[in-house]
This record gives sequence, C-alpha cells and structure tokens, in this order.
Amino acid sequence: MKKKFFALFSAVFVLFSVLPAFSYMVKYKEDFYKLYHIHYAQFPDDCIENIYWLEQAVKADFCNPLYAPVKINDEKDWEKYRYLFMMHINLKLIEQHMRLGRIYDKQVAHFYDAPWRDAYLENLKKAKTCYESGLYYWREAKLWAEKSNVGKFRFLILQDIQNWEDERERIGTGKLNYEKILNRELARVNKVIEEFQKMDKEY
Repeated sequence: MKKKFFALFSAVFVLFSVLPAFSYMVKYKEDFYKLYHIHYAQFPDDCIENIYWLEQAVKADFCNPLYAPVKINDEKDWEKYRYLFMMHINLKLIEQHMRLGRIYDKQVAHFYDAPWRDAYLENLKKAKTCYESGLYYWREAKLWAEKSNVGKFRFLILQDIQNWEDERERIGTGKLNYEKILNRELARVNKVIEEFQKMDKEY
C-alpha cells in the first residue's frame, strides 16, 4: 500500500514539475492598480510599496476596453472611465502619502522630547515632504475630476464604479477637499518644527 501511494505521489510530483507554470504580465494601469492593497496595520514599507504600484499605474497604458473592470459600451464610456481612473489613482496616492506622513508625524512638541529633538526633526521633515507631495496629487485629481465632469458626461454614470463617480461629485461640490486638509497639516507640522528648533536638546 505504501509503495502504491509513493508511486502515485511521485507521478503527480513529476507531472506538475514538467508542466509550464502560468505567468501573468503586469503591464497595464489596471494590472498595477490590482497590486495596490491596504494592510490592517500599515508600516512605512507598506505605504511605500503602495505608492510604487500606484505610480506605475499612472505611467502605464490602459488595457483594451474589452478587459476594463467596467462595462464599456461606446467611446464616451471609455473616455469617462479613463478620466475617473486617473482621478481615483491620484486620490489613492494622496491617501498613501498622508498615511506615510502620519507615521513620521509628531503632533505635539513636548518639553520632555528635547533629548530626541534631532530625530523628531528628521521625521517631521519626512512628514512634511509627504504632505507636500499630497498637494501635487490633489491638483492632478482635481484636473481629472473636472475632465470627467464636463457637460457631455452630465447624464452618463458608470454604475460599475459608482464609488469613483461619488468621489468626482464630492470634488465638484467641494465636499472632498484634500488641499484644505493638507495645508492644515503642513501649517501644524511647520509649527511643531519651529518649537523643536527652539528647544535646547540638553534639557
């Protein structure tokens, strides 16, 4: 019995070892976007990884409309889908930069933090860079939202990506305004940096 089992196991092992493995080329925007994911506990490397995949999605070409993750009926659908995709990608880049910034951020400069002043200043500068990068992506997101909100798309709703349509609407009405949020964070970070710079690290 053992010999039969071993022979069967060996045959299966040999079969799978000689069969070609299925490969999948990551080439299009939609492919890179699939690699973006949120961890329950997100560390700096997780944010940086997501930023990398999203940046690759920005640079890559769109896939054929036949393989898009939404139903594309005509050229107008295709045009709006592309605008919404770019808007959404830029919004996700803002979110990831804000997450990364918050990891390095120090909300308040306490007097007892003085011995570690230099380390906190270094991290605060990283947080500031993240928030400033977010402003760039916000300008991009607004641009694509405006393109997807012109008159010819007024009565066209891509229901398969309703959440992206909601983002477009919120940007258009001003309910979603990352510029305001990021500028508030930058003003606070600059204030905390000034407070640390005034500290005597030998306190």
